[in-house]
Amino acid sequence: MARRNRDVEEHENHERWLVSYADFITLLFAFFVVMYSLSSVNEGKYRVLSDSLVQAFRSVSVNESGTQIVVQQVPMPTGPIPMPKPDRAQQAAEQAKQAAKEAAVKKVRSMADEIRRVLKPLSDGGQVLVTEGANGIKVEINAEVLFAPGEALLGAQAVSALSAVAQVLVGSEFPIVIEGHTDNVPISTYRFPSNWELSAVRASSVVRLFVNSGVEPARLTAAGYGDQRPVADNETPDSRSKNRRVTLLIESILVEEELPPVVPLRRNDPIQSILPSAGAPSSEAAQIL
Repeated sequence: MARRNRDVEEHENHERWLVSYADFITLLFAFFVVMYSLSSVNEGKYRVLSDSLVQAFRSVSVNESGTQIVVQQVPMPTGPIPMPKPDRAQQAAEQAKQAAKEAAVKKVRSMADEIRRVLKPLSDGGQVLVTEGANGIKVEINAEVLFAPGEALLGAQAVSALSAVAQVLVGSEFPIVIEGHTDNVPISTYRFPSNWELSAVRASSVVRLFVNSGVEPARLTAAGYGDQRPVADNETPDSRSKNRRVTLLIESILVEEELPPVVPLRRNDPIQSILPSAGAPSSEAAQIL
């Protein structure tokens, strides 16, 4: 009997894993069957259910007491949503501003063309250059067609041409800056100790002619730069001739700058400590809150 029990214990079943494997395959099959059943939806039944829910929520609501309240359906707009109309006053102001700007541009171009026409007697050989831009009109005239060498008295032909230019400028309101320029050759005479005096007096001679021709004096500015703003290198007679010139700047600015609003300083502002007149009140300090 003992020997038989020992033989039974020594016998081992090598196919017991099939039971666990079969259970695993069965569970896996059941899992996929459930997943497939959940993913397969009857489209017709789903649509009927969806329409029923939408209709119910649109037409019926329930208050706290459980009574049904019928709510009227609000028709939804089918056409394009109307956009709000712009402010007519603002639109009119923008149109007026644009029209004024276009009129100013036309006026400046017409003025530049007229200046080219009246300066034609002096423009032979490229002695006169008229350009226009956002900052206004720039007229460069070679000094040789206006003055004798080392002199600041306008010649007869120059007086006639510049008087015609003055008549073009009389009808405008733009500021005018007249600049005198020389080359780097030193000058030392009783009337002109240096090129600074020569350039300034030449610019003043043109200003005086414009004033006598009817241009408002408050619009005019004379400036002498001597040889400090050359347009050529002063190395040759031709380049020095280009530097001897009179420039007319008609400041018809067409670009409006958007300046930030002025923010007054407060008493505890650190920048107040660097303002002038810290001990005595001034016009700047009076503006501090």
